[in-house]
Amino acid sequence: MKKKADNFVDYIPKHNSLYEYRENKQGNIEVKMINRGLFNRIAQIFFRRPKVSWIELPGMGSFVWRQMDGKKTVYEIGQEMKKAYGDEAEPLYEKLCTYIKSLHNMCFIVYENRK
Repeated sequence: MKKKADNFVDYIPKHNSLYEYRENKQGNIEVKMINRGLFNRIAQIFFRRPKVSWIELPGMGSFVWRQMDGKKTVYEIGQEMKKAYGDEAEPLYEKLCTYIKSLHNMCFIVYENRK
């Protein structure tokens, strides 16, 4: 029997509770990332790199972050993005899916309905 293929637009992204975030003065979201590991430690000692970085999600990135509430699907987030940004968001789902996948790869988000 064939297994039904997953459709990415049906995924429900939400913020990973392990990462703190805040809104900066410009209204953009910043996600706190602790720089761990051997190479980061070496960079902290020799190059005076910070132990904590705040990764800014400018413009559409902050908009998408605010939409990820653990209830909306990627499709629904795309529809909200289309309303807010119109043609500026095109190609909508290509951009959105790539962005959400990159947030997931950085572990900033998890998928509510995906194991």
